[in-house]
Amino acid sequence: MDRVNDRLTVYFEDPFWVGIIERIEDKKLSAVKATFGAEPKDYEVLEFVKRNYYHLKFSPTVEAVIKETVKNPKRAQRDAKKLTLRTGIGTKSQQALKLQQEQNKQERKIKSREQREVENQRMFELKQLKKKEKHKGH
Repeated sequence: MDRVNDRLTVYFEDPFWVGIIERIEDKKLSAVKATFGAEPKDYEVLEFVKRNYYHLKFSPTVEAVIKETVKNPKRAQRDAKKLTLRTGIGTKSQQALKLQQEQNKQERKIKSREQREVENQRMFELKQLKKKEKHKGH
């Protein structure tokens, strides 16, 4: 049975507070970015994760190297504090989010192109209809 590791990092990205949720499953990392707005309290972050975790759209997976070590709880707490003091997100997470952004961009382009073509076709048919109406009365 494989393990799934999740890590949530909340940091300030001017002008909003942002949370990055990283999920490592089968040695593959995927991430999602959530914007909180004002500085969230701990209970607000917990409530957000509880309500929205299964509705979040994670990025495509990226290969990740995972170290299997057992840490002393106090050491883990100190390391977590060091992580919160540093700003920014891991490079693998950035890659995963960038990949997701590119996919969304491509989907948006395709959808807008189809809408534009449908609108152009509608306008063309309307012009043709008006042209026929002009010649009917004579």
